[in-house]
Amino acid sequence: MMHARPVVGIIGNSYEMNDRYPVHAVGTMNSAAVAEVAGCLPLLIPTDPRFVSVPELMAVCDGFLLTGGRPNVHPAEYGQPETPAYGHFDRARDAITLPLIRACVAAGQPFFGICRGFQEVNVAMGGTLHPEIRELPGRMNHRMPPDAELAEQFAPRHMVHLTEGGRFHRILGASSVLTNSLHGQGVCQPGARIVVEGRAEDGTPEAIFVDGADGFTLAVQWHPEWNAAADPVSRPLFEAFGAAARDWAAQRSGQAQATQRQPGLAVVCDRAGV
Repeated sequence: MMHARPVVGIIGNSYEMNDRYPVHAVGTMNSAAVAEVAGCLPLLIPTDPRFVSVPELMAVCDGFLLTGGRPNVHPAEYGQPETPAYGHFDRARDAITLPLIRACVAAGQPFFGICRGFQEVNVAMGGTLHPEIRELPGRMNHRMPPDAELAEQFAPRHMVHLTEGGRFHRILGASSVLTNSLHGQGVCQPGARIVVEGRAEDGTPEAIFVDGADGFTLAVQWHPEWNAAADPVSRPLFEAFGAAARDWAAQRSGQAQATQRQPGLAVVCDRAGV
């Protein structure tokens, strides 16, 4: 008997195609990583509260991939005024992902944050962001080469040093890993319960999780979806995320089966005069 794959909701981004036609979109490499490496069914989510709600998404999906994207989390979400330095925004995505992250943390439902998704996890837990990492003293430029070919943009750029014995160290089997880098913003103040387990060579936070959460809450500032099936850093992360989604799906299935058995049990007990 074929078992259904766990469903992973992939958080989409909003933009205008040809500068006039509004769309929701997800990078193909995200879907490929979820399907081919995590072993889950990718489901593209239109992140707009007019169309979906957090409870509906949590009822349908077994986990969530919080993708990267050009728009940034609006600074009002962490108490800062909007300025041109913060770039483009997607307020509809903010309205879905931030409460979704908090709800998943409370329920133990797994999610995996990537780039903007990494920043969303920090903001959702009360943290703040720097609008431009490269302008800070002693920091390197973490942005991709803007006019380069895709392979060069996603090429490895710097090392990330991981906490010995931490979650990322255990999953990746190494204390330092080589990653790509395609972000301008970054974590300023970590949110409540946010544990930084990986930093770039210049001290920039690159790998985090939510302390005390029952589920998988890992997030990275780099883009592991690139070449995920072959990359020795990306593959273990997506495999671990897929395992967490399968565990959640199995738990949900067990609860459903128990609920379905209860009415029958009640009938038997009633007939037996209990």
